[in-house]
Amino acid sequence: MKVAVIGAGAMGSLYGGALAESGHDVYLIDIFEEHVNKINERGLCIIRGDEERIIKDITATTDAREVGPADLAIVFVKSTVTDIGVKSNLDAIGPDTIVLTLQNGLGNIEKIAQFVDKKNIIAGTSSNGATLIEPGTIKQSGAGGTTIGELNGETTDRIKHLAHILNIDSLGPATISNNVMGLIWDKLLVNVGINALTALTDLKNGQLLQYKESIKLLEDLVNEGIKVAAALEIKLTHSTPDYCKEVAKVTGGNVSSMLADVRNRRKTEIENINGAIVEYGRKLGIATPVNEILTNLILLREKSYLGD
Repeated sequence: MKVAVIGAGAMGSLYGGALAESGHDVYLIDIFEEHVNKINERGLCIIRGDEERIIKDITATTDAREVGPADLAIVFVKSTVTDIGVKSNLDAIGPDTIVLTLQNGLGNIEKIAQFVDKKNIIAGTSSNGATLIEPGTIKQSGAGGTTIGELNGETTDRIKHLAHILNIDSLGPATISNNVMGLIWDKLLVNVGINALTALTDLKNGQLLQYKESIKLLEDLVNEGIKVAAALEIKLTHSTPDYCKEVAKVTGGNVSSMLADVRNRRKTEIENINGAIVEYGRKLGIATPVNEILTNLILLREKSYLGD
């Protein structure tokens, strides 16, 4: 299968590398030229524990025109630039290309649908973790698997085929859900409880569980999101903050993506995570004061190093 990964940061490179190792024709598309050049020069390096793998049978590029229409396009750009990322890489998306989003946050499906027929979009979540160490090198911190589903909840032949393709040992098991929107919200609420808190405190995920103040904030953040999800009639798998705490414990040594963004003085995904809870809350008349405060604090933090 010809696979284009749109947004080849840590997670995009992880999935692209795993698919290339499985024998697929993989193209990593990213604007980070140094990362692209290093992969083409020596291959993609994936570090996991004491193991280091170099994947040479993979192509990286900054120009989707060099790729052409793929059978599968996996979107891994930040949710803040999903529309820009898809629009600028439409040369890799043909009329029959399946477009899979495994991104964090809300609104990605709607942004992709501006440029891609909605019937060609599949959504899902990843329980993997990865960090970009240096250009051409990523560190994998977990292989928790991938869950995907059709937007209408049907179990189609193509979703079965895609699950089979993504069922790779180095990524963990791939499963199919008939409630993919509920799963996206389940993951959103984990990010709601962890990401902004770690970004503001410089704590790793597990350290949030060491202090009564951070535990209380985590619970308040998630509970506000649960109220919003209930009003939207989203079918959640987890209806308390306990799952978020469990994830924080299991990923205890991880630096969240938002903390990594703040440390590297980058734009975060706050508006598509906690900010999305605030926006839905406003529309529904549900108060979300803790999410609003943390959203504004992160936005202020960004302005301190990005400017207005």
